[in-house]
Amino acid sequence: METRLPLLSLEEQRCLFGPYDRHVKQASRRLGVRMSARDGSLRLTGPDDAVAILGERIEAVLAACRAGGEPGPAEVEEILFGAGGDQEAAARRAPAAGGLPAARTAAQRAYLDAIAANDLVLAAGPAGTGKTFLAVAAAVRELRGGRVQRLVLTRPAVEAGERLGFLPGDFEAKVNPYLRPLYDALRELIGPTGLRRLRSLDLVEIAPLAFMRGRTLARSFIILDEAQNCTPGQMKMFLTRLGQGSKAVVTGDLSQTDLVAGRSGLQEAISRLEGVAGVGVVRFGNEDIQRSDLVQRVVEAWRD
Repeated sequence: METRLPLLSLEEQRCLFGPYDRHVKQASRRLGVRMSARDGSLRLTGPDDAVAILGERIEAVLAACRAGGEPGPAEVEEILFGAGGDQEAAARRAPAAGGLPAARTAAQRAYLDAIAANDLVLAAGPAGTGKTFLAVAAAVRELRGGRVQRLVLTRPAVEAGERLGFLPGDFEAKVNPYLRPLYDALRELIGPTGLRRLRSLDLVEIAPLAFMRGRTLARSFIILDEAQNCTPGQMKMFLTRLGQGSKAVVTGDLSQTDLVAGRSGLQEAISRLEGVAGVGVVRFGNEDIQRSDLVQRVVEAWRD
């Protein structure tokens, strides 16, 4: 069977095809449907049932694009192919309606509940458990719902033994690699156009932790990522930035600290603040890892 659907712009094609034509390859591998675009139309060829179903789902994606909210790759993948695939991809899918991604473990459910119920959440656990992605998804939901006025995403700019002064390039070139995971999470959730729009309206700020000093952040959703690399002094500085109507989520992996000496600010915050009203503490374990099975085995092998 062959069918054609109109494409109104190159952006619609990019949205449908995904990064590096990822969705085209998935359509072929998972459904046996070939997707191609030419002369302003999308052509689908393959088994009758698969083409009909995929065509309906593509129309849903195009409707979302034309409504002004460009869905990110994870949203498109969820609409086109539903649940399935590898664990990490499934964990990173977000619903098209702008809600939160589905929690896949008990710790993830507790994490999302804690974010909803508290003004400050401290989350510690190994890489790949969804700490950063779920926090960013919750922040986007709060912004879209009008409960906060802007997003502030930050991390310490010292990592894996590298200090900024010894890295090549100007300041922007030095700090961008450290902030890239936060950009990636936002882009996955709201798409590149949505991210550009938020930044142009000054609704999202992504900056090194040092830029938080001396500020009061009111009506904001603030995420401090890689907090295991904060000193106790930096952590106190960050936590005292919170203004009226703000929420903060602090995430980190205490087994991967890059501090030269001294105690991690994340560990200090957990030990001092656990049990304080308005503060939630969530701990993830290796069983919550949503990347490949190999990653889980690597983490297990590295356990002290």
